[in-house]
Amino acid sequence: MYKRILLPTDGSRNSEKAIVHAATIATDEDAEIIVLNVVDSVYLSGLPEEELITDTEIVLERESKKVTQRVKDIIVEYEEEHGFDPEKLKIKTLTMEGNAADVILKVSEIKEIDMIVMASSGKHMIDRFLLGSVTEKIVRHSKVPVLVIPNNYEIRKDDD
Repeated sequence: MYKRILLPTDGSRNSEKAIVHAATIATDEDAEIIVLNVVDSVYLSGLPEEELITDTEIVLERESKKVTQRVKDIIVEYEEEHGFDPEKLKIKTLTMEGNAADVILKVSEIKEIDMIVMASSGKHMIDRFLLGSVTEKIVRHSKVPVLVIPNNYEIRKDDD
């Protein structure tokens, strides 16, 4: 049913909670996970134009490596605790620049995503009040199912 799962993450603690859900579903469905990190271009607009291209590439590359490694670390840690094989997971990563909600929706269509798994909010909780929630926009405009992991969700340990 699900062949491609989009996992948008901003590296926040809240977004990390969605990783385990995406990995579990991907394992059950033999699906590919596409990890997406969006660097909001608003934060890069203060750089002088001649430095913008070089600095943007550096920021994107650094963020991509950091987020990718963190996702892998969480999956390995969860695997050790719950016994699924992270080597069976197919994971691709993307780091893009732009408005997070717009990029997530665009990638979802271009990559023919079957499901989006994401946290209810990430680093910029104040944005929910000022600009509207990224998650809310995804839920309203996505053409595929969206699994939203609440901020207060805690993964339960198995009793077996």
